[in-house]
Amino acid sequence: MLRQALSTSSRALRSTPRFAVSSPLARPQFQSAAPAWSIKAAQPIAARWYSDAKEEKPAAEEKEGEKKEADPLAELKKALEAKEAEVLDWKDKCLRTVADFRNLQDRTAREVKQAREFAISAFAKDLVESVDNLDRALGTVSQEKLGAKEKNEDLQELANFHEGLKMTETILMQTLAKHGLSRLDPVGEKFNPNEHEATFMAPQPDKEDNTVFHVQQKGFKLNGRTLRAAKVGVVKNK
Repeated sequence: MLRQALSTSSRALRSTPRFAVSSPLARPQFQSAAPAWSIKAAQPIAARWYSDAKEEKPAAEEKEGEKKEADPLAELKKALEAKEAEVLDWKDKCLRTVADFRNLQDRTAREVKQAREFAISAFAKDLVESVDNLDRALGTVSQEKLGAKEKNEDLQELANFHEGLKMTETILMQTLAKHGLSRLDPVGEKFNPNEHEATFMAPQPDKEDNTVFHVQQKGFKLNGRTLRAAKVGVVKNK
C-alpha cells in the first residue's frame, strides 16, 4: 500500500512539472499571439490609410505637374508674343526707313533736276536785256520803208540791215529755246497774273475785259517757270 501511494505521488509529481513547464510555454505562445493578431488586425486599417494618402498624393503631384507644365507654356507664349511685337515694331521701322529713303531719293532727284534746269537763271536774266535791245532795234524800222516798192540805195541798205538783225534774232531765240528759254508776247490773250504784269488799264470797245491789248515789254519763261513777267496793258470797259 505504501509503495502504491509513493509511486502514485511520484507519478503525480512527475506529471505536474511537465504540465507546469508546458503551461508556461503555452502562455507565451498565447501572449505573443495576441500582438501578432493585433498587428494583423491593424494592418488593414494602416494599409487603407496609407493607400488613401498614396492615391491623393499622385493627384496633387499631377496638379503640380500640370501647373509646372502650364507655366513653361505660358512663359513660351508670352515670349512668343513679345518677339512678335518686336518683329512688328522692327518691320514698321524698316518700312518707314525705306519710305523715308525713297522720299529722299525723289526729293534729291527733283532738286538735281531743278538745279540743272535753272542753273542758268541768273545768266538768262542778264541775257534777256540784250534780246530786248535787239527787238527794239528791229522795231525802229518802219514797215513802210521796208515794204516800199521802189527803194533807193539807203532804203536797200536799211532793208538788208533789218533782215540781218532779224536773222540774228531768230538764231538767238532758237539757241535760247534749246536751253529752255522762251519769249512771251501775250497780245490778245487773257490776263494771267502768273505771267503778266499790268502796267495800265484802258477801255477798248471791240475787246473783252481782262484782255491784253498792248505789250510794253515782252516776258520770258525758263523751262516753264516765269523768268520775267510781261508788262502789258489790259482792257477794262467798265
